[in-house]
Amino acid sequence: MSIITISRSFCSKGNIVAEKIAAAMGYECISREILLEASEQFNVPEIKLARAIHDGPSVYDRFTHGKECYIAFIKAALLNRLKKGDIVYHGLAGHFFVQDIPHILKIRLLADMQSRIADEMARENVTEEIARKRIAKDDKERCNWSSHLYKIDTRDPELYDLSINLRHVSVEDCVTIIRNTMELEYFKGSEKTKKLLENLALTATVKASLVNRYYNAEVTTRQGNVVIKLPDPVAKVDKTKEEIKSLLTQIQGIKDIYLDVKSNTLSRTAMHK
Repeated sequence: MSIITISRSFCSKGNIVAEKIAAAMGYECISREILLEASEQFNVPEIKLARAIHDGPSVYDRFTHGKECYIAFIKAALLNRLKKGDIVYHGLAGHFFVQDIPHILKIRLLADMQSRIADEMARENVTEEIARKRIAKDDKERCNWSSHLYKIDTRDPELYDLSINLRHVSVEDCVTIIRNTMELEYFKGSEKTKKLLENLALTATVKASLVNRYYNAEVTTRQGNVVIKLPDPVAKVDKTKEEIKSLLTQIQGIKDIYLDVKSNTLSRTAMHK
């Protein structure tokens, strides 16, 4: 199984490169499809998911955690798709969600401002001033988003295995560079990568299923065994455990569920199955 994630700035030809590399290698190319899947699975309007993964945090978001909830849905949808392998994903957040997974080629595409402005002017039939303002606004939103949620600057080269500046490199040559890089043994994937992704996908799915009701739930999984810890004490331990289990009944791949829930009477509750 092989996976490529492509991060790019607005108007940086990321979608064109992604589609061409996917076609050349016989991979599936995905982007907006993830939002549609998350929308359907978690019954959230696609527009809200799109804003959550693009716009910087509002004051309301900081108090309600609404943006983080939506991103939990997107993360679950994306990881469940990626675990199938042979995929090129171009879109926001892909590289964040698989940062610690080896053998996945994480790419950053760069383009000079004048080329980006020219592309936006041609695409939307707007003036240079309007195009420049749109690009600047988009860059700021993406930077605020990653800084707020992950304390990471998406422009940091250490996040990527390969950065390609399209100022002097054609799309065709960019595709060739990526294809040659994928021939390296390290990026051909492994059974270890597959298991890590499966585990990460299950963790994300469980978290997404609980996030509306138990935002602070800490979820860890290992080979289908799920451990859920609530950091804050609750009034009714048994009822809380029953509710958590009921929220997870439709998730495939779970073998056992272990709950660590504390009573607000300060009596500690041991791990329960």
